[in-house]
Amino acid sequence: MKKTLLTVPLLAFSLFSAAQKQSDAAIDQKVKSLLSKMTLEEKVGQMAQITMDVITNGKDRYSSDEPVALNPQRLEHALVKYKVGSVLNTANNRARTREVWHQIINKIQETGKGRLNIPVLYGIDAVHGTTYTADATMFPQQIGQAATRNRSLVFKGAEITAYETRASAIPWNFSPVLDLAPDPRFPRQWETFGEDPYLITELGLQMVKGFEGNNVSDPYRVASCLKHFVGYQVSVSGKDRTPAYIPDHVLRDYHLPPFKAAIEAGAHSIMINSGIINGVPVHANYQLLTKLLREELGFKGLIVTDWGDIENLHTRDRVAKDHKEAIMLAINAGIDMSMIAYDYERFCDNLIALVKEGKVKETRINDAVSHILTLKYKLGLFDKAVYDLKQYPKFGSKEFEQAAYQTAAESITLLKNTNNLLPLKKGAKLLVTGPNANSMRTLNGGWTYSWQGEKVEEFAGKYNTILEALTQKAGKENVAFVEGVSYKMDGKYYEEFENGIEKAVKAAQDADAIVLCLGENSYTESPGNLSDLYISDLQTELALKLGATGKPIILVLNEGRPRLISKFEPKMAGILQTYLPGNFGGDALADILFGEVNPSGKLPYNYPRYPNSLVGYNHKPSENRTVMEGVYNYAAEYNPQYEFGFGLSYTTFKFENLKLSAEKIKANQELTVSVDVSNTGSKEGKEVVELYLSDLYATLTPDSRRLRGFEKINLKPGEKLTITFKLNQKDFSFTHLDNRSVVEPGEFKVKIGPLSKNFFVE
Repeated sequence: MKKTLLTVPLLAFSLFSAAQKQSDAAIDQKVKSLLSKMTLEEKVGQMAQITMDVITNGKDRYSSDEPVALNPQRLEHALVKYKVGSVLNTANNRARTREVWHQIINKIQETGKGRLNIPVLYGIDAVHGTTYTADATMFPQQIGQAATRNRSLVFKGAEITAYETRASAIPWNFSPVLDLAPDPRFPRQWETFGEDPYLITELGLQMVKGFEGNNVSDPYRVASCLKHFVGYQVSVSGKDRTPAYIPDHVLRDYHLPPFKAAIEAGAHSIMINSGIINGVPVHANYQLLTKLLREELGFKGLIVTDWGDIENLHTRDRVAKDHKEAIMLAINAGIDMSMIAYDYERFCDNLIALVKEGKVKETRINDAVSHILTLKYKLGLFDKAVYDLKQYPKFGSKEFEQAAYQTAAESITLLKNTNNLLPLKKGAKLLVTGPNANSMRTLNGGWTYSWQGEKVEEFAGKYNTILEALTQKAGKENVAFVEGVSYKMDGKYYEEFENGIEKAVKAAQDADAIVLCLGENSYTESPGNLSDLYISDLQTELALKLGATGKPIILVLNEGRPRLISKFEPKMAGILQTYLPGNFGGDALADILFGEVNPSGKLPYNYPRYPNSLVGYNHKPSENRTVMEGVYNYAAEYNPQYEFGFGLSYTTFKFENLKLSAEKIKANQELTVSVDVSNTGSKEGKEVVELYLSDLYATLTPDSRRLRGFEKINLKPGEKLTITFKLNQKDFSFTHLDNRSVVEPGEFKVKIGPLSKNFFVE
């Protein structure tokens, strides 16, 4: 049986494109007509976005009373007097029921339409499910979805998230995150698809298509928002919103491809990098926002800031002497909408003044507002801004939950299995321990029911923690629990229960095996900045003391980034990485531990061994030396704990018959690569077939290898499949220092599994 890469029929796309062009032309006419009727104040109001707390009852605009209710005077002031055109977020950083969302947003739409009947555009961060809606379906975070290497699961997760977000009366989702994330120090790595541009591109496309479908006016779809354009997660310090230095050719080869592909696929909006590149805050960078994004990439959608980032040009980055100058810099650079959050009056008044002073041209205002109105038309908000709750009978359904479970099950990555300790035998006596063992908060991470995930336990009580899932699976009589180490509830730090570690060590004496659940508490953005990549001292102590008991230990990692485990890794008999698997992560893990599910996840990043050896899988040849000057070993070797793409199974796979369609091709020709993959074990299992390409010699030092294709397959024992990939000029090329994409003649190597073959490009 032969399997080829999935291709979408061109006819379907061409027919859709023709219809879309007609629709776009009609919308363009409507936008122009509406724009001609608008006052300057109405236009500027459309460019302002505020958070919900500003328009609710409460002592001030920074927090709301509970139960949350809109304040008529504040609502009138923002939406009628200042003509504010967009609202985001939730009140008090807390999830709401669908009924509350509908009540609030219906009132916002009724009040905010104004004399020209322009609907309000509501946006939310629904990054692994509909974050701020109670009972919504929570999927693994993006880093876990990347570990599945399963395009269809990523598409399905986005499709369900779109359905449940629209069911919450919200049509605009600030997702997906398309940042390249090679640095495990960075606090938002878990929000991404990892460290490889091709992997990010492929899964990002699936997420955009799942959110938007063929028509974002569909009441079951939402507009996507690509984040964070561009080069956000490679700051020198490894800390959030701090400076990065990125040469143009590096930006184009590693950071730009996912955004370029998503734009070409029709993504409707984009959010800007909150950081600074080469000394220039991206929110004030005309070259990136207008010359590159608008003119070169041809992006026609809405450009929105991140939270408070125009103000940050003055208060944080010091490139503007005051808020007014900050607004001028950002709008002239190409920003369409400011996520002001709170002080909208200052933004609106200053922008109006800037136009009257000639410092911002009204043509720039018209351009920005046209992008905003176009999105509102495309979403169908002018016809119907909120759909009836009864139109969403599948919200939180068993069907949706099964998709979330399946994604969690395929994301979990088996990293170590000494002497086939796993799967566990039924009847085994287990000690379950560690701060992540009995927590729904840590299974989900940030952006779950609240920004930092600290409110998860209030909303996720009906789901199973790791401990609860294992107890159900193994039987209460076979599971003992001692937490050992706990998290402080106010953040990422740790504290030890009184004699907690000693209690865990004592309990281990009666166990056949220990399930040790370590990792991180929930966090995101700057609250997740850290100074030590090693897993915490108390968790390390717990692991070492349990290791000294001689009992077999299964280490379960539940973390947003790879915290270093090299101090105790040798004492672990089994290791599984769960990432942030969502509400069904505990169930999926229990099924894997007892062999009801065969693990198939693959690492979406290199798991580093040491804090001063943070080298990506696609490192340069000079980063792979083991001996310097032929005498001394300076520990300069490439030495990850586990490498990108690594992940074990309970069965075995054999790769053979790697074939190339030619040994020599011209740069504009296509190369076909095929390989046979067999399941040589006794269990059915899924395997990820990854194709890596190496340019062996180039005028710019080449990467050691780059991922250029992947397919996930399912094989029964004894079954064999032939997998075929196509490589072309785009795969052979790289960006030179003059920003030209070039293919240099020379020798290349293809590697799939343990097999490799060389070929020449002429």
